[in-house]
Order: sequence, then C-alpha cells, then structure tokens
Amino acid sequence: MPELPEVEVVRRGLAEHVIGRQISRARLTGPRVARRHEAGPADLAARVQGALIRAADRRGKYLWLVLDPPDDDPAALVVHLGMSGQMLVQPPEAPREKHLHATVDFADAGPQLRFVDQRTFGGLALTGMVPDPYTPPGDPGGGAGPGAAHADGIPEPVRHIAPDPLEPAFDAAAVARRMKAKDVALKRLLLDQTVVSGIGNIYADEALWRARVHGARAASSLTRPALVRLLGHAADVMTEALGQGGTSFDALYVNVNGASGYFDRSLAAYGQTGRPCPRCGAPIRRETFMNRSSHSCPRCQVRPRRPR
Repeated sequence: MPELPEVEVVRRGLAEHVIGRQISRARLTGPRVARRHEAGPADLAARVQGALIRAADRRGKYLWLVLDPPDDDPAALVVHLGMSGQMLVQPPEAPREKHLHATVDFADAGPQLRFVDQRTFGGLALTGMVPDPYTPPGDPGGGAGPGAAHADGIPEPVRHIAPDPLEPAFDAAAVARRMKAKDVALKRLLLDQTVVSGIGNIYADEALWRARVHGARAASSLTRPALVRLLGHAADVMTEALGQGGTSFDALYVNVNGASGYFDRSLAAYGQTGRPCPRCGAPIRRETFMNRSSHSCPRCQVRPRRPR
C-alpha cells in the first residue's frame, strides 16, 4: 500500500497538472469506484461537473483535491489509492487502460485525469471540508501539502488522522509524550494513523533499523529523547524516499506520468530477508507482526525478552 512518500509524489504530480482547471465532465465505471460516496457514482459525477480545482492536498496517506463547486462551499474529492490505485495524466485520445475506473475531462480540453485500479480497493468520494484540528487558530496556511498548513481545512473523514512527520503541524515532542505513556509495541504505534500518520510497514521497519530498536519493544521502555530520535529517523527516511520518487516493488505504484520510484534500492531492512545488515553484516530476519512481515537486524535490534 502506498505510504506517505508515494502519496506525496502523486500529490505533487496532481498539483502540477490539475490546479486551476475546471472540470467539464467526470465518468465513473461501475459502483466500486464510488462505494465510499453514499449517493453513488452518478451523483459524484454530477456534483463535480463545473467545479474548479483549487488545490491538491494530503495528510499522511490521505490524498484529496480541493474543489470549488458551483454555488457550493469548498468540497474535497478524496482519492483512496488502496493497494493499487493510480492517478494518471493522459491525453484524452490515449488508449484506455485495462483497469480504468474513472476519467475527468477539463474545460480547456487539455490532458485528462484517470483513475486506474487493478485490485479495486481504492476509489473516489466527495465530502465536505472541516477545520483542521491541528492547525493553530489564525494560521493562514497554504493548502499545498508538506510545508504549508491546510488553509482550506481537511475532508471530514480525515479529521481523526494525526499530522505526519513532514507537515508543520507535526510536534515530535508531543507525539513522543503520547508514545511514552503507552505500554504498546513501538511498531504498532508507528503504524497507528491516529498517533502519527503516513508511516506504513516499509518506513516503520527502516526507521526502527536506523534507531537500532526492535519494533516489539514497548514504547514506555524508551526515553522521550529516544522516541523523538525515532520519529526523526522516520521523517528522514521518508524524505529520502520522496527524493527518489518513492518505493516501488511492482508496476502498481507509479506517479501521474506512469513512472516508478526507486527507493527500494536503498532499503536497509524491509524486504531484505537473509541479506547482510548494511551496518553489522548479520543476516536480516523476517518475523510476523500484526499479520504482516516485519524486518530487522538480530544483532543491531535485539528482540525484547518475553515476560514469564
């Protein structure tokens, strides 16, 4: 599933190609693509017609377009990428992709926006906007993803999601205090989007490897400075991944132009089972954690003892 760097790569591509353009027509194929929009695909298509795209925004793994619909308050077209969702910018005359589920045409007759999803876990939904509970009062914001506050607010379904390590509202010291108070495994907290958003399995493993801490360690067993450093490692590794276009293990994750990222070549722990740890040479181990794979170095990241 795309994590923060991959979603930010898509957001940047959308910002470059669709901001300031007016939607002339949206076509959705089948009910699944709009299953999160209660009124159905026909209603969603009708409501976005004529809307102006004001911004492309994101919090953690959540992506949305800020719309100015005719005679309405700003709304958010939330894009759920799921496991294999792709937002592609294509010429209108380009051949239709095999798993194409939605197309958006614009009044300028320029490039078309397409939603392609092979596994159909993703989709589109139109929702209202609410004030961002993490934006300080009076902050003018910027509504442009990392580096700017959410001036237009956030979609109502995203209001419970915590800030991610790459946005101004993120307070590492405050998050570390929350984590310190919990007798819960570190990796479980890193994956909890209500504690810190944007971190998934890949970047949790990489951050823990950099911090030399096993993901099963209880957060309460670390000092607050150690937890702040761990969060800093998460921010660093995601920033590096962003610089390389994200992590692609197959052809399902691509940017809006169809290109894959290549940070998978720089991974130290995730997916490296049996390969030597870049730091000490011990073979990277794979364990099961929360019904998924977890990767760590048995020498650098000592597994905590189980209580008797």
